[in-house]
Formats: sequence, structure tokens, C-alpha cells
Amino acid sequence: MNAAILIPVLLTIAMACQWIAWRVKLPAILFLLLSGLFIGPGLGLIPAEALPGSTLLPLVSLAVAIILFEGSLTLETSEILEVRKIVQRMITIGALVTWLVVSCATYLIFDFSWQISTLFGAIVIVTGPTVIVPMLRSVRPTAKIANILRWEGIAIDPIGALMAVLTYEFILLSAEQLAISNIFLLFFQTVFTGIAIGIFSGWLLGYLLTRNFIPEYLHNFATLSAVLLSFSGSNYLAHESGLITVTVMGMWLANRTELDIHPILNFKENLSLLLISMLFIVLAARIDLKQLMDISGSVILLLLILQFVARPLKILVSTFGLDVSWKERALLSWIAPRGIVAAAISAVFSDNLIAVGYEEAKLLVPLTFGIIIGTVVSQSFTAGYVARLLGLASPSPSGFLIVGANRFARILAKELTAHGFRCVLADTNSDNIKDARMAGLETYYGNPASEHADLHLDITGIGHLLAMSHQRHLNIVSAIHFRSDFGSQNIFRLSNTSELNEKEQHKTGSGYEGVPLFGEGITYSKLNALAFRDAEMKSTKLTEEFSWENFLDMYGENRIPLFEIDAKGKIHPFSTELELKPAAGSTVLTLESEKIN
Repeated sequence: MNAAILIPVLLTIAMACQWIAWRVKLPAILFLLLSGLFIGPGLGLIPAEALPGSTLLPLVSLAVAIILFEGSLTLETSEILEVRKIVQRMITIGALVTWLVVSCATYLIFDFSWQISTLFGAIVIVTGPTVIVPMLRSVRPTAKIANILRWEGIAIDPIGALMAVLTYEFILLSAEQLAISNIFLLFFQTVFTGIAIGIFSGWLLGYLLTRNFIPEYLHNFATLSAVLLSFSGSNYLAHESGLITVTVMGMWLANRTELDIHPILNFKENLSLLLISMLFIVLAARIDLKQLMDISGSVILLLLILQFVARPLKILVSTFGLDVSWKERALLSWIAPRGIVAAAISAVFSDNLIAVGYEEAKLLVPLTFGIIIGTVVSQSFTAGYVARLLGLASPSPSGFLIVGANRFARILAKELTAHGFRCVLADTNSDNIKDARMAGLETYYGNPASEHADLHLDITGIGHLLAMSHQRHLNIVSAIHFRSDFGSQNIFRLSNTSELNEKEQHKTGSGYEGVPLFGEGITYSKLNALAFRDAEMKSTKLTEEFSWENFLDMYGENRIPLFEIDAKGKIHPFSTELELKPAAGSTVLTLESEKIN
């Protein structure tokens, strides 16, 4: 197929895969890999000779460099210190256990050399947030399990990649058949070069960005250039040290407190999404399907060892002596899909290892892809059942993601939390977030519809969105973004005063903005004004003797009905589009003020 046609076709397929993954709440990597196998070995639209290794490998290497840099940008040492002790164990001693078990199993099953077996063991250490997060949203385990798995994926992404790169470097040097002392000397030279250039590049880029030597609109461009230049320059000075360089560079920048890396991270996330999507389709298209089928029995055996030996042993070691029940250990042992980093780096390593005499390295890519497909497919379709069987699936989500942490939103969140509904306040205003945290509320600082939020915003137990920010565009984007997670019937928005006078042709469709909250004429400005005066939240229980009609007669003039909690514990917001008539046994949440009218 002509390249002018091939690239747009691949982009379209990649976009379709990402969209399908978003709709069905499964990791996109599954659809990307299956698409590559279908259009490559299946239909023969991308024959292997169309993209020879000499052309593809440099492009893959640069793409992997960007992917590793983006992953390492998320690794803040302060966050690792703050997470559960179990996560710290999982990404250290637990990772070593996985490495050892998988290396030995690979050596025995495939009759690989110890070098390639050890490298493969390092490659499959990584789980990664891009496969874990979609699965958690589908499975909806308890908050404890979800947080452990999510933080494991985030933290082990760059750490696992670094371990794999170091193993790879050692193998390349040992292939030169030097004395063991020389091998270790060259290995440490390579590692030192990668670390030194990574730190220097990170420091220099951070210095230029924080001192405003580079205008803001060129920050992303400068960062991309610096990453690729550092990667290539490091490889030139010390063979294959570039992957260490970009990983260290990202970690250095992530831990610079004076540098706001979020704009850079958002750009790199978008770029990585494009590169990953294209890369996986192309790499899967070059797999020899017959070769993959020939080793399928051995792959299944290795997959079983990974699932039923390596992972449970890792969890057992990581949770020893900690407050973790056997049911929680069982579910943690079951969920560990492999993903992006494993597939990407296996492709880079394979061709170079074949060139230095490791013929079995030609199986690295199909073996890695087989493990990815096996773990993602089996766990995506069974993890929910296992969670329910163990009694660790969250009940039907009833909590609230509140966009906007303004004064009224904080008062409302405090009341809803008091009634047992989990609330998370998301805002881009640091002062609002600070005030919410001081009030003891859960918060997310940033755009809740961002790529960063997809990985870091925990929505366990949350089933509703309240769009209550003064930034109307943020309300709309958030409503659209979370419609697939919560359902359009659970998306609500607080009107702004400007909307009341808008002409029909300028209004956004209600299907996008969500159901309007509360009564006629109740706006963001009005509620916040009341919140800054004397308004208080009130909870009133209705009985046979004190009905809804009695409530309206007594309090109708100075209370705004906000929510009804019915006798079954389900919560319903008042709205001009929803007819609520609370019955006996219901609790009505209202905002009371003498100045409502």
C-alpha cells in the first residue's frame, strides 16, 4: 500500500480503536493490537517488507523514547512516599519476585538463553496505568483495591522500563565476549552516561523554562526537541544509553517543585497517544502469525505461570504483615494486565539483539504481544466476576464528582458527605481547592476532563456529575467527558446567569450540558451569594404526619430544595425537568436563608 494512503488509513484505524475502547471501557491496546494483526498477517495490507527493520527501528526507538519520557514525568518521589506501604513493596521487592519467576519460567519453557529469559522477565514487570485505569472503571472494585492497583500502575511504569533497559544494556555488553570485569565497567559507564546526561538535560531544560528564556508557546516544542536530542546524543556517546537518559530526564523534571510540568505532560500525553496507537498497529502488522501460532501453547503455559504463580507470589510478599485480607490478596493477584511499555520496548530490543547473535530474540515481540493479549482479554472479561464473587465489587455508585469547588459547592459536598455519599471536588482554582482541603473534603486540582485526570482522578463509588463551576466551558466539557462513565441521566449542571438571557440559537443542547439543577431561576451566582451570607444546609425527614405538602407550607419561602434521599437510600436532585414528590421516609436536603427572594 502506498505510504500516502497507508498513513491516513492507519490514523483512522487508530482513532477508531481508541473510540471503541472509550465506548466499551476496555484498554485501547487490545483493539490496536488486534487491528494490527488483522490488517497485517490477516489481510496482508502491510507486508513485513513494506516496513523493513532498518527503516522502522529508528522511528520506533524515537517513539519509545518519547513514551518513556512521558511515563517518567508522572513519577514524583513525594507521591511514592505518600502511597500505601503495599505499593512501595509491589514496585520494589514485588517487582523483583516477578522478574525472577518469569525469567526462570521463560528459560525452562522456551529454552531461551539466560540473557533473553532475564530480559523478558524484566519487560513483563510493567503493568501500566493505560491498561489498569480502563479496567478499574469497568470492574469497579472497592476503593482500597482500586487505589493500590492504580498507584502500582503509575509508579511501576518508569521503574519497570528502567529495569528492562538496564538488563538490555548488560546483555549487549556481555555479547562482546569481554572479561567480566570489563563488562561491568562498560555497563556502569553506559548507566553513568545515561544518568548524567539525563540529569543535565533535565536541569538545563528546567532552567530555561523557569527563567523564561523560552516563550510559553514554545515550551512543548522545546521539550520535544530536548528529549530527542538528549536521546540521540546519549546514544552517540555511549551505545544504547539513550533510553536511560530520557527516563532519568523525565523523573528529574517531575520532581522540580518550581516547574509546572502539567502543560508539558498534557502535550506529551497527546503525542504519546498518537505514537502508541500508530506504533502498536504497525508492530502487530509485522508479526508472523504462523510463528505466533507455533508458540501459542508455550505462551499459554507461561501466561498461566504469570497469572497463578508470579503474581500471587508477588502479592503475598508485598502484603506480608499488612492489613490485607485474603480476599483482597486474591483480587490483587488476579488483576495485572500488561500494556504499552512492554510492547514498545520489546520491539526496540528485538532487532538489536538478533544483530549481536541472539536468534531467539526474534520471538520477543510475538511473545510479549501474546502475554499482553492474554492478560488483557482474560482479566477484562473475568475481573468483574471475580470481584463480585469475593464481595469486593463496589455497590452501585452513588457518589458525586462536583466540578467547581466554590463556597456553595463546598457546603453542599460537606452535607452530602455527612449523609454517606462520597464527593470529590474538582477545580482549576488553587484557592478553592485549598479551602476545600481545609474543610476536610476530597479534591482534585486540575481539569477533570484532562488526560491527567483519567489516570489520577479516582472515581470509585461515584455515579453522578454536578457541573457547578463558574467556568461554563469547563462544565460543558466535563459533562460530555463523563457522560459515558455516569450516563446522561446522571449528569447535572447549575445554570449561570448569562444563560437566562441567551437566545435559543446560542444555547448548548441540554444533551451536552446535562439536566439543570434545582428550581426555576436558581443560578450559580444566586447560590454562591446566599452561601456567602447566612445560608445553611438543612436536612428534614418526612413522615406520615409531616408530608411534603406540609414542608412546602412551612418552609417554602425561605428554603431551596436541593436533593431528596428516598426511603431506600437513593438520592435524587431537584430539577425543573424532573418531577419529584418526596414521600414519607424521605429526607429532603435544602438551603435555608432569610434572603432567598
